[in-house]
Amino acid sequence: MASASSFKPKYSNLIEIFEHSVKAHADRPLFGVKQRGAWKWMSYREFGKQTDELRGGLAQLGVGEDDVVAIIANNRPEWAIAAYATYGISARYAPMYESQLPKEWKYILADSGAKVVFVATEEIRVEVAKIAEELETLHHVVLLGESPDAKLTFDDVRAKGREHPAPLQHPSGDHIAGFIYTSGTTGNPKGVLLSHSNLASNVSAMHEVFPMSTEDRSLSFLPWAHSFGQTVELHGLFSMGASLGIAESVPKIIENLAEVQPTLLFSVPRIFNKIHDGVLKKIEEEGGLKKKLFFATLETARQKKALAEQHKRSGFVDLKHKVLDGLVASKIRARFGGRLKYAFSGGAAIAKEVAEFIDALGITVYEGYGLTETSPIATANWPGARKIGSVGKPIPGVRIEIDREITEDPKHGEIVVFGHCVMQGYHGLPEANAEVFVDGGGFRTGDMGFIDEDGFLYITGRIKEQYKLENGKYVVPGPLEEQLQISAYVNQAFVDGTNKPFNVALIVPDEPALKKWAEANGLPTDLATLVDHERVQALMREQLDKYSGDFKQFEKIKRFAVIPEEFTVENGMLTPKMSVKRRKVMEKWGDKLQGLYS
Repeated sequence: MASASSFKPKYSNLIEIFEHSVKAHADRPLFGVKQRGAWKWMSYREFGKQTDELRGGLAQLGVGEDDVVAIIANNRPEWAIAAYATYGISARYAPMYESQLPKEWKYILADSGAKVVFVATEEIRVEVAKIAEELETLHHVVLLGESPDAKLTFDDVRAKGREHPAPLQHPSGDHIAGFIYTSGTTGNPKGVLLSHSNLASNVSAMHEVFPMSTEDRSLSFLPWAHSFGQTVELHGLFSMGASLGIAESVPKIIENLAEVQPTLLFSVPRIFNKIHDGVLKKIEEEGGLKKKLFFATLETARQKKALAEQHKRSGFVDLKHKVLDGLVASKIRARFGGRLKYAFSGGAAIAKEVAEFIDALGITVYEGYGLTETSPIATANWPGARKIGSVGKPIPGVRIEIDREITEDPKHGEIVVFGHCVMQGYHGLPEANAEVFVDGGGFRTGDMGFIDEDGFLYITGRIKEQYKLENGKYVVPGPLEEQLQISAYVNQAFVDGTNKPFNVALIVPDEPALKKWAEANGLPTDLATLVDHERVQALMREQLDKYSGDFKQFEKIKRFAVIPEEFTVENGMLTPKMSVKRRKVMEKWGDKLQGLYS
């Protein structure tokens, strides 16, 4: 593997990826979309043709070098076509989420200076048309679908391009490819400027370490508006000639997995937690011999792994594992399409118990780490270099340092990233840039962690989320919350104890699981009534104690409140990438938490 200094990226810009993939994989399927109950696949050739047309159309709309093209849409082929059409005229791409509020769209459109914006729906078009009247820079609102009221549609722009083709430009590596706006857990989102080299080098590093090929397929549900989904899944798989089935929605992920039959799964811990919970609930329901065989499968997988780590083998364990895999694990994998072999986790640290669980089912988990500001991959596990619980080693061309000056711990510190992945800066925010960049081009991540003796990085929490108890002990809530959420009865957990004698928590129950438990125990199934019931309180106490077994004594949850409202993007408690907006939760539920100390 190349060192940080000797790494020579395979690609210098995204257009090199585009030209190579469209030519080399012309007849292969690229994007799959479910229409009228059947999956329809767009080929690499068709993708290239539509991208060429749209590039010409954008040029006809007056888009030129360094102009900004924005989009408000969930994952769909038009999203990627618009992105590569934008890159091909040396312009910049600024994606947004359909779930964001109009005031957030307005801020990003104004801050980026977007000239053209693509929108997914007629409802969004109406809102953005109002915004456009207030922004001098925004000249065109383009609807991706059809509407008699739309002045301009995606197909209209393609038609302009067919009549007036535009030559494909080749931006330099340091040319800005796009803005990705941070989710903004506090204040306005910041526009992260990522260059062609940032993104293309990240993709090039994937080619060196990850085992992917043209035969691979993913089910895409991570938003491409976020750096993980965009770089690792969209650009990464596109560069390898692989294919992406686009999920209908998050609730239909399991159904779509069975239909698309992916070999790869790119996800955040929240989805892996759902898979873990769903499988365990199913096994508990079936009980009896099936339950015994299932847990025997997990234990045999653990034994096989332990022997492998000691460079040993056991013929008996291998045979037992093969038999149980056929009887049990293969049946579970079949629910996910039957071909799933690798799972890539990012966005937050996955609970070790969940990672080992997925691994034991015969789906190898590779966890990585990065931020929007690092394009995003900074570290990853890969074949021959994997430790469950860690986020891996620096990818080729990247170096990690631990700054211990900001902590009182000789081992832990702030993670600082150096290398090709580090952003060009925040758009128009020189003071914010001064806060995060260090000499030598390093980026202060705001995350705490440590590097073990083998060079593997471990994340221990966010510095800004860290708080001090009354006794002076520091607590990082994120990893504690992830651990509690492994419980089948806990959907979400929020831990706090700032300047208090002990930790307290808000618990959002898993509604279907709790209602089923309530029915079996002769209790009412109305959630608002259930959350305060003494038997539910006892159940949750039992679950918190069970899943906090590895917490330090001062990290334990002494008191808690069960609440009926889930944290969602719609109620402002989650960012679009599913991070909790702690300030918003405190605004809504702070008094409830304070009351737990009475």
